[in-house]
Amino acid sequence: MSAISTLHAPEPVLARTVGGTGPGLLLAHGAGGSVALNYGPILEGLGAGHTVVGIDYPGTGRSPRADGPLSVDFLADQLIAAADAEGLERFALAGFSLGGPVAIRTAAKHPDRVSALILTATFAHRDARLDLAAKLWGELYEAGDAVRLAEFLTLAAFSAETLGAMPEPRLRAAIEGLAQLIPAGTPEHVDLVRRADVRGDLAWVTAPTLVVSTTADPLVSPSLHEELAVKIAGARLARIATGHLPFAERPAEWLGLITGFLAEHSV
Repeated sequence: MSAISTLHAPEPVLARTVGGTGPGLLLAHGAGGSVALNYGPILEGLGAGHTVVGIDYPGTGRSPRADGPLSVDFLADQLIAAADAEGLERFALAGFSLGGPVAIRTAAKHPDRVSALILTATFAHRDARLDLAAKLWGELYEAGDAVRLAEFLTLAAFSAETLGAMPEPRLRAAIEGLAQLIPAGTPEHVDLVRRADVRGDLAWVTAPTLVVSTTADPLVSPSLHEELAVKIAGARLARIATGHLPFAERPAEWLGLITGFLAEHSV
């Protein structure tokens, strides 16, 4: 498969995951992740009550790497294209980490189609800490030392409690496993983390919104999560005592928050 263009596409060009039955639920994943990596532990639970559709960003999962910089608009348009391809006229929308700005832009551009919005461990714009982390992330990738990058990502993603409770052999095995999963699209993903800014979209989000704050998050500051809850009208804030990866540290609690909110706001 050849590289894709990052121009807005009227047809879906990114690989997608589809499963479950019921009202539609679109998934937007984080930088360096994929639908399987970021939602895998809760996909079965989400699919029990919803038709779940997620896209893999360029250079991860089954999507080819982009031939230029990514944009929030391109990914938002691809979410809509995937919904159209699966016959979903109206749907809930969940965004994790970098998927948050993508979901916010989608909800702001298509208020008539989004029935509910769930934002987890995410941001409308990067702060100094996230910008520095994304910069180092990209530089370590370009240096070609996957294990060293995996060590950095482990430090940046997990809570101190989880790292402290992990025996050294298990921690080393986890780092080595992560090194094998770092996708080719990493440079484009982290570049977009540094450039994404959807603060102007927040006032245009009309869907009922749940903001899930990962309160021990070393990567995306909880103050950025809370900013979303303040600036999106009527948004609800929920907190999970976890690092940046609730699917790894507290998947059942994360699933419960999402499905509970969706039960209140069915399509």
